[in-house]
Amino acid sequence: MFSTLHKSVFPLVKEKYPAKVQFILRQQIQPWHPSSTLVHEAATAVLRLAPNKFYEFSNALFEHQKEYFDVNVVHESRNQTYKRLAKLAGTTGVEEDKVLDLLKVSDKPADDGSLNIGNKVTDDVKLMVKANRMTGVHVTPTVVFNGIVESTISSSFTPKQWEEWLEKNVV
Repeated sequence: MFSTLHKSVFPLVKEKYPAKVQFILRQQIQPWHPSSTLVHEAATAVLRLAPNKFYEFSNALFEHQKEYFDVNVVHESRNQTYKRLAKLAGTTGVEEDKVLDLLKVSDKPADDGSLNIGNKVTDDVKLMVKANRMTGVHVTPTVVFNGIVESTISSSFTPKQWEEWLEKNVV
C-alpha cells in the first residue's frame, strides 16, 4: 500500500484535495516479526533527526524490506541490524552515524544497574504503540478516516480504487 500511496495517491491528493486531505503515516510494529521493531526504531530515529526525510526513508525501507525479514536477520546481532538500517538511512541523506547513535544498545548496565535499557528511541516507540492501541489499530495496513477505522480500504487498493474512494468520501 505504501508504494501505491507514495507514487500515485499522494500526488493525486496534492493536486485535487490539497486543503482537504492529510496523510499521517503511523508506524505499527508487527510483534510476530521481531525485526519489525528494529525497522520501526530506525524510522523513528530518522523522524527525530530529519523529519523531512521520513517518507523518503520509509520508501527505501519498503523497497528493501526483504533484507530485514526474519530469515535475513536471524544470524546477526541487534546492533548489526541497526548498522545496516543506519546505512540505508544514509542513502536518503540522513547522517548514518547519528541514526546509529540513536539505535545502538549498550552492552553495559545503566547507572542504576538496570539491564533492559533499550536505546534512545525506546520511549518514542512506546508512545507510538500506545497511540495505536488507543486508536484500535492492531494490523497493517489500517486506514483511519476522520478518526474512524475505514475497513473497506485494503492493502490491495489500486490507484483507481483510491481515486474513486476519495471522490466519494472527501467533501
